[in-house]
Amino acid sequence: MSNASLNALRAFAVAGTHLNLRAAAAELFVTPSALSHQIRNLEEQLGIKLFIRGRQGLTLTAAGKTLHPQVSVAFNQLREAVHSIKPQHHSDTITVSMLSTFAMRWFIPRLYRFQQKNPDIKVHISTSIELIDFEQEDVDCAIRSGQGSWPGTHALRLLDEQFTPVCSPSLPTGDTPLNQPSDLARHTLLHSRLRPEDWQTWLNAEGLADIKPHRDQEFETRNFAIAAAIRGLGVAIIDPLLVQEELKDKRLIQPFAHTLPTTSAYYLVWPTTRGESEELAAFRTWLTKEAMRNG
Repeated sequence: MSNASLNALRAFAVAGTHLNLRAAAAELFVTPSALSHQIRNLEEQLGIKLFIRGRQGLTLTAAGKTLHPQVSVAFNQLREAVHSIKPQHHSDTITVSMLSTFAMRWFIPRLYRFQQKNPDIKVHISTSIELIDFEQEDVDCAIRSGQGSWPGTHALRLLDEQFTPVCSPSLPTGDTPLNQPSDLARHTLLHSRLRPEDWQTWLNAEGLADIKPHRDQEFETRNFAIAAAIRGLGVAIIDPLLVQEELKDKRLIQPFAHTLPTTSAYYLVWPTTRGESEELAAFRTWLTKEAMRNG
């Protein structure tokens, strides 16, 4: 068959899997109209209808149901054959995506231990607030906060997430003590724009859903809110995991005993479509041990 026919068969295989032109077109990085045109060309070449087009999407005809599994298997075999003869380039660099606050306050302070154990593996840190598209971006893995369910990925739970108020030890003095959570009404609450619900979630758990603080101050990231709390600008809500050093050396204190557990956790995430390289396996093993040690 011609190249056009191979393209049309590929279009048919993907469309027959999704039974939705828009979804299939997105996978192939073409427009729905271009995909529809390829399928019609294939039907004309074969002289038979492969799909019934309806408002709910596509339905395979009897001929389409017969052809689709065979075409899908053929393309899978082609993919595997091409992969088997391609030189395997093993990079000595692991590129990891994560949020900047987690990178600066938990990951980087521990990275030297990985480098001591694996001096030949370089770790490149990419900070991003967006979910990583592993098919489009040159990233090996990511550390993300969430429920551990991201399609097309393996997700290894590392650390449970929780949060509690923190502030400078010089803040709750004089006529503005912080003896109980309701005292927050006389203080400035420091927020992260990327985590807008953290304070309200903690206050709800304390039965203070309607509390009105003296002032609200928003920052771009939690890292900025932490820096502001250290300087005495207000009270931040943060995972104590991210301020371990500041709590240890008393630059920050937890004015209340209640640390609220959440349903979220930090996960190491990597794509199911790629084999695990030796470098990634070494990184995963180290990170798992580090989480158990320092969590």
